[in-house]
Amino acid sequence: MTYSDDHLRQILRRTKTVAVVGVSANPVRPSYYVARYLKLKGYAVTCVNPGLAGQELFGGTVYGDLASIPHDIDMVDIFRRSDAVPAIVDEALARWPKLQTIWMQIGVEHEEAAAKAEARGVDVIQNRCPKIEYQRLFGELRMGGFNTGVISSKL
Repeated sequence: MTYSDDHLRQILRRTKTVAVVGVSANPVRPSYYVARYLKLKGYAVTCVNPGLAGQELFGGTVYGDLASIPHDIDMVDIFRRSDAVPAIVDEALARWPKLQTIWMQIGVEHEEAAAKAEARGVDVIQNRCPKIEYQRLFGELRMGGFNTGVISSKL
């Protein structure tokens, strides 16, 4: 799947609230540091993990499922295996009729679920990480040192 930088940038700019499905409380897990990063960037992050339901993470309550979240969400960020995506998409679409984005993390794809969400007017991003895309598109170079194409030392 290819997505234009403008499209990704638009999604990241308009998004205010993110539900991270499959978040871990373990700081070395990608779902933990992506959720933490998004929170540090000013997004309102709501964590979803049935094994952590009722606990606190990043200053908020962890919910067991999307249906339990008492407020609106703009983007659902999925850190689950691809075979879990259809149920998550169905739950998200049922819970938030005005949901803007379904974002599937690196290695997570499901064409049928994506088509269902897109048919409802929801933007779908597959096999990408919002943290990586944010850093790449908004010029945040880190010690990892990948080429963002946004900042250059060449004249």
